[in-house]
Amino acid sequence: MSEFKKLVFSGVQPTGNLHLGNYLGAIRKFVALQDGNDCVYCVVDMHALTAQLVHDDLRGQIRSIAAAFIASGIDPVRNIVFNQSAVPQHAELAWIFNCVARIGWMNRMTQFKDKAGKDREQASLGLYAYPSLMAADILVYRGTHVPVGDDQKQHLELARDIAMKFNLDYAEHIRKAGVGIDITVGDEPVHAYFPMVEPLIDGPAPRVMSLRDGSKKMSKSDPSDLSRINLMDDADAISKKIRKAKTDPDGLPSEIDGLKGRPEADNLVGIYAALADKSKIDVLAEFGGQQFSVFKPALVDLAVNTLSPITGEMRRLMEDTTHIDAILRDGGERARARAEVTMNEVRDIVGFLR
Repeated sequence: MSEFKKLVFSGVQPTGNLHLGNYLGAIRKFVALQDGNDCVYCVVDMHALTAQLVHDDLRGQIRSIAAAFIASGIDPVRNIVFNQSAVPQHAELAWIFNCVARIGWMNRMTQFKDKAGKDREQASLGLYAYPSLMAADILVYRGTHVPVGDDQKQHLELARDIAMKFNLDYAEHIRKAGVGIDITVGDEPVHAYFPMVEPLIDGPAPRVMSLRDGSKKMSKSDPSDLSRINLMDDADAISKKIRKAKTDPDGLPSEIDGLKGRPEADNLVGIYAALADKSKIDVLAEFGGQQFSVFKPALVDLAVNTLSPITGEMRRLMEDTTHIDAILRDGGERARARAEVTMNEVRDIVGFLR
C-alpha cells in the first residue's frame, strides 16, 4: 500500500481583527508546522461572505491576516500563502463535492445550527454548504493534515466522508484515468484519489476565553473590546485589558485542582502558560499562593514581550501593502498551478470534456 505525500493545509477567515486566541490556537501552530512540512496557508475570503455578505474593507482584512501570518514567522517562500478567491478551483471542486455530500450529513453539522440560530430558513445557502467548500479547500491540494480546533473537527470528519464517497463512487474511473493510489481504510483496501484527511493536534490546544467572562471564548464579535487582546493592540492597550480582566477575590492555587470552578483564574493561567510555552502546573508552581495583583503585571510583561514584535511588524506591513500584495499574488499563482493539476484529473474522473 502507498501513502499520499504529506501536505498541511489550513486557513483563517478575514472577519475582523485577529486576537490572542487566533494567535495561540492557530497561527503559532502554523509557524511550527512549516519546519519539515509542505504547507499551504490560506486567507479564506470566500468563507467570509457566509458570516457577513457585505464588507466595508474585505481587502484590508485579507491583507491583515496575511500580515499576521508573515509577522508571526510564516515563510511565504517555503510555504504557499494566498487568498482563497484567487484560486477558482476551490469553488469548482466545492460544486462537485456538493453533489457528493448528502443532505443528512450536512444536517448534522452543529456549527450551522449554532450560527443560523432559531431562524434557519433565513440563513444563506453558503452558510449551509460551508463545510463542503472547506473540504474542497483542503482536497484541491490533496491535503493530508489540517491543524484544527475543537470547533472544526466535525467539518474535518465530513471532509473525510466526502473524500471516501468520491473515491468509492468513482473507483473505476480513478483507475481508468491512471491516477490515485491504493490505501487501506480500516481493514478495507481502497483505490483512492483523495486522501483521508487527518487532524493535527499538537498537545492540548490553548482554549483562550474572554477576559470579561471566563465561560465564553475570546471572540472578534464580542461587543466589548476589553474582552480580547487584539494582535494590533499596543503595549498600553494590552496592559489595560489584562489589569481590568475579571478575576475572583482568591489568590492563585498551588495545585491544578484549585482552578476548578474558577474560569477567569483558569483562563489567565492558561494564557500565561501558552505564551511562556509552559504547563499550567509549571505556572502554578511559580505563582501559587500569590495574589492577582502580583500575577497580572507578570502576565502583562510576558504578553507585551511576546506580541509587540508581531504587532510592530504587522503595522509596518500594513502601512505599505505592496509587499503583502506581492506575497498573495505569488502565492495565488503557485496555488492555482497545484490546484489545476488536481482539477484536470478530477475532470477526467468525473467525465467532463476539456
